[in-house]
Amino acid sequence: MAVVTPAPPVGAPTLRRRIGRLAPWFGPAFVAAIAYTDPGNFATNFTGGATFGYQLVWVIVAANLMAMLIQSLSAKLGLVTGRDLPQLCRDRFPRPLTRALWVQAELVAMATDLAEIIGGALALNLLFQVPLPAGGLITCVVALALLTLQRRGVRRFETVIAGLLGVILLGFLYNAVRAGVDPGALATGMVPSLSGTDSLVLATGILGATVMPHVIYLHSALTKTRTARAADPAERRQALRCQRVDTLVALGAAGLVNLAMLVIAAQLFFGSGIAGTDRLDGIHAGLGAAIDRYAALAFAVALLASGLASSSVGTYAGQVVMQGFIKRSIPLPVRRILTMAPAMVVLVLGADPTQALVWSQVVLSFGVPFALIPLILLTRRRNVMGEHTNSRTVTATATAVAALIISLNVALVVHTVAG
Repeated sequence: MAVVTPAPPVGAPTLRRRIGRLAPWFGPAFVAAIAYTDPGNFATNFTGGATFGYQLVWVIVAANLMAMLIQSLSAKLGLVTGRDLPQLCRDRFPRPLTRALWVQAELVAMATDLAEIIGGALALNLLFQVPLPAGGLITCVVALALLTLQRRGVRRFETVIAGLLGVILLGFLYNAVRAGVDPGALATGMVPSLSGTDSLVLATGILGATVMPHVIYLHSALTKTRTARAADPAERRQALRCQRVDTLVALGAAGLVNLAMLVIAAQLFFGSGIAGTDRLDGIHAGLGAAIDRYAALAFAVALLASGLASSSVGTYAGQVVMQGFIKRSIPLPVRRILTMAPAMVVLVLGADPTQALVWSQVVLSFGVPFALIPLILLTRRRNVMGEHTNSRTVTATATAVAALIISLNVALVVHTVAG
């Protein structure tokens, strides 16, 4: 007698259908997260760990929590309104203000490219002994090629960027396991403290490298492409839940990478007497000496993946900024040439690339309030967000974050001027 297999209940979704229904909502946060693991993070986090040990752990943890909140607000803005942050700024704010915001955003884009191109060039030099100027050009060309994946659909671009983020994460998890960790020092580093202007510069740089202004603009542009799928209120609420999970997972992975960087540097280099660990090439050599050549290789591969991916994301963000603020666009190769100029000058003149990376992150930190304050103002407006307007608690928390970033920047300027 034939055995009849009971049919699944009518309407019960299979696992494949469930995944297929939820998958389209995931991806934008992974593109944003790559900017939180760009070469500027390598410079600030390793320099911080090598110079101050575990002292700045609290900065990384706090900056990552801030990033989760900020990127979630940006993603929600795009998903609910169907417009990105620069477009809404142009619609809602006076024209002189939006033009000023556009100018500073373009300057931030150049500072972003400075870190990313230098990082890619350094990685190619460490891996293949490619001269730094040539490595910078190669980084630009490959990043532009990655960006052309958008023409085949934004999902392809998001998938490739997420894969590169995975390469970075695996590289640093490997090195973190090999380096080990001091649990007591890690716990002590969670208590906020600074040691003068040098630690303040690095704390501000870590903040600028973690809370990236250009992806505050970009995340809203990535989620607005999903708006058509969330026309129904119930679907929109589900989309917002998925967006929060997307942000939590992606930014959580980025935060883990950043923490691993500082822990590795603190564990291996702080007080070790190993020379040159305030530079990326010195860190590469130091990893080889303190662990083995495979640790150094993992570092260089992660740095290359970071430089290529973050450079393409930065160029994408630049296009979003220009189109949104002033309704103009330029060909991607032209934008690539314009924003790569400062990095190529640094590489050709032979300036210290690691110091250039650190100071580029300080510049980025100064750009954060100009993206964050408009984001807070717009997401608290009911005539913009409807039922998804920020609660008072969320608005107060985001305002406190903005105030903290501005205060750090002011303190940096005062301490620097005072010597």
